Amino acid sequence: MSLYTPDRLEPSDETDAHDIDETGAADRAPGRPTVTVVVPAMNEAKNLPHVAARMPEGIDEIVFVDGHSVDDTVAVARSLWPDAKFVTQSRKGKGNALACGFRVATSDIVVMIDADGSTDPAEIPLFVGALVAGADFAKGTRFADGGGSSDITFGRKLGNKALNAIVNLKFGAAFSDLCYGYNAFWRHHVPVMALPAVEATEAQWGDGFEIETLINVRVANAGLKITEVPSFEQDRIHGESNLNAVRDGLRVLRTIRSEQRTTATHLSPAPVPQG
Repeated sequence: MSLYTPDRLEPSDETDAHDIDETGAADRAPGRPTVTVVVPAMNEAKNLPHVAARMPEGIDEIVFVDGHSVDDTVAVARSLWPDAKFVTQSRKGKGNALACGFRVATSDIVVMIDADGSTDPAEIPLFVGALVAGADFAKGTRFADGGGSSDITFGRKLGNKALNAIVNLKFGAAFSDLCYGYNAFWRHHVPVMALPAVEATEAQWGDGFEIETLINVRVANAGLKITEVPSFEQDRIHGESNLNAVRDGLRVLRTIRSEQRTTATHLSPAPVPQG
């Protein structure tokens, strides 16, 4: 599957996230947005070939964020994406990895995917299409027509539903899949997310799996236009997930409780499912 025909890719870059200065958007062909895919990974060497095989042609930039892997993750990633930017995250956790990746992304659109094969890169054109059609934030959902999951357990599904209900009630949103991490957005909206500073040396709130809820709530609170995109979640191909349903569910609940609702005039409109 092709996203579009690229006219250039970013040159490779190897450095720690806290050593990189933020830059403006890369030069681009007129008439189309450029796309960066941020891939956070820790010990995912065996899964990366599948992810790469499903990546659409025409991605302008891949930012690969290593979570201090102890296997061959980085070496495999370099062989698959020699032109990617390679970043080592500054602390631990998925949230910190994403913050490090977003910081160095240079394209108009940023897509966040998982490195374990559970999120299908071949769906990226659907997310890009939703943004080009007018959305500010394209929210992946497993619970709309065309979406689904072969991985989610009954307990996690119930927990997700309960957390959805709390967020929708508290923030006037209409999410159907709060805890799914396959999302895309226009890069100029990153400041709205107010992510933890990558330079901090101590662990920060938002460094863990609660990052997805934190982003979703703050995007909704900012009044951005959210479009839900049906997505199918696959089983992890190799290895075991770092997600702990109880521990991380409690972190998500704490995130919801700690965020404050803005005035009604700034609430996000209901997400619009895309077929």
